[in-house]
Amino acid sequence: MSATNELVAYKDALLVLGTAGVVVPLLHRLGVSTVLAFLLAGAALSPGSLGALTPYFPSLSWLTITDPERLSKFAEWGVVLLLFLIGLELSFERLSTMRRLVFGLGGLQVLVSTAAIAIFAIEIGQTPTTAIVIGSALSLSSTAIVIEILARQKRLSTTVGRTSFSILLFQDLAVVPILLLVGILEPGSKQSLLVGIMTALLQAAAALLIIIGVGRFLLQPLFRLVAQTHNHDLFIAATLFVAVGTSFISAAAGLSLALGAFVAGLLLAETEYRRAVQTTIEPIKSLLLGVFFFSVGSSLELKALISSPLAILLTAGGTIALQTAIIYGLSRLFGISKGPSFETATLLAPCGEFAFVILTVALSYGLLERELASILLTSVSLSMALIPATARIGRWVSKRNAPPAVVDPAGSVAPTGSENATALVVGYGRVGQLIGDMLAEHQVRYIAVDRDPRLVANARRDGKPVYFGDVSQLDFLKHCGLDTAKAAIITIHTQTEIDAIVQALRVNYPNLVIVSRAKDANHARHLYEIGVSDAVPETIEASLQLSEAALVGLGVPTGLVIASIHEKRDEFRTELQGAAKKAGTETRALRSRRAQ
Repeated sequence: MSATNELVAYKDALLVLGTAGVVVPLLHRLGVSTVLAFLLAGAALSPGSLGALTPYFPSLSWLTITDPERLSKFAEWGVVLLLFLIGLELSFERLSTMRRLVFGLGGLQVLVSTAAIAIFAIEIGQTPTTAIVIGSALSLSSTAIVIEILARQKRLSTTVGRTSFSILLFQDLAVVPILLLVGILEPGSKQSLLVGIMTALLQAAAALLIIIGVGRFLLQPLFRLVAQTHNHDLFIAATLFVAVGTSFISAAAGLSLALGAFVAGLLLAETEYRRAVQTTIEPIKSLLLGVFFFSVGSSLELKALISSPLAILLTAGGTIALQTAIIYGLSRLFGISKGPSFETATLLAPCGEFAFVILTVALSYGLLERELASILLTSVSLSMALIPATARIGRWVSKRNAPPAVVDPAGSVAPTGSENATALVVGYGRVGQLIGDMLAEHQVRYIAVDRDPRLVANARRDGKPVYFGDVSQLDFLKHCGLDTAKAAIITIHTQTEIDAIVQALRVNYPNLVIVSRAKDANHARHLYEIGVSDAVPETIEASLQLSEAALVGLGVPTGLVIASIHEKRDEFRTELQGAAKKAGTETRALRSRRAQ
């Protein structure tokens, strides 16, 4: 009997893994977003779907989630890590630069949408407390789906992308005080509504003050100590320890786990380990967030769609229509032109993933009746499923009717990285430092990365834009701004790593200028074969510099020496590129003959 119970527990985990490894990729190939794929799979395998057929077909029980509540406890960590990354992506400098759109447009959107939805809820008979919970939940958009759509279309740096990101950024930030507010509004609480709101805001402000005071003294030395071991597994363990540990401390203080994760992210946002931590936690977050969406789907009562279809359709449609009007009007008020304003509105009008969190918490606190919660949760799922359709409508209308966009100055900040660098310097040793100084002298924005924690710490104390991380990981380099960079300069000296980085960059970024250090002429020739834009062999360059110094010392005019050195360097480059091209042609011909 005990063995059977263990199999049942393992079965739920196996269904989640099967969804992530098989079902979601199949649905994604059909054009279904990852988030919606998890939601649909969870709904299909829920007790209210396939589970309803188990009395007639007992074998279906092995394809049905047995305990959605137990699964939801584990799935909550997906939201925890999502908030951890949101905090990690924030920095005070970035918020200051984008403050007009983030705090102005984003703040007004949350307040106006919450108030409008709450007033409508009161008009149809809900209490003020319940109405505020509903309004705050339905006012938030889907960060996961919207960012995925814009990133897939490579439009994050457009006016629509920047405006959407600014609003989403404030919405994500607003989740923290909203969750605090929901806890304070619990029926057992003796505080008034106004006091609850003020308390939530004060607690959030106090948490931020603690972050600033404590974070700069404890976390940076900890990660420096771990980084010096050069052990990636230990770095992962330290990252999870900080995220999970801060969450538990927050929960012990009476706040939410999610708030603790947000605090942990902000603690690390200003350090040189920010991007390495982001690269480390992203895969774990993605899987756990998928489990969260699967859990939400499995906990949905599909009978609500059958028993209350009109209420669900009116809630989803009414929310989208109201949100579209509010976001469009506010975007126009902030100087965004008509086309981008309408497209932003259609992207952000449907509800988002945090509505599930807020409504579920409110249900557990008794702020919502179960029947009402079922209608709202099903409406949120339906509206999220419509995001790709509303996005297409918005883009079509924007293209046909929008006048030329007037870019708001605050929108010039790229949403995927605060530096928006033109060049990425891989390796910040003596060669990388010199290159960085030359780029800065010519006012070329750059980011440098290195795996030596001491070197990175010293450079950052000097105000250099240097980050710690594994330079051989393409995901880490992507987080450092490859999507906006025009050139990558590779200064590391390990030949195998240079080759791997060049190949990965060329495959993923065909138009990127790649300049690389090379060990010798043979290595440079190989680099040209695999797609480097320019290679600088150490032996040849050292010989040229020695020749230059010797000739000038012997009294040859400096101008003639420099000209001859440049000419000789061009000869070497042409020779190496020609040899690489010839070798590539011969290799292709040999493969062709073998294929025949």
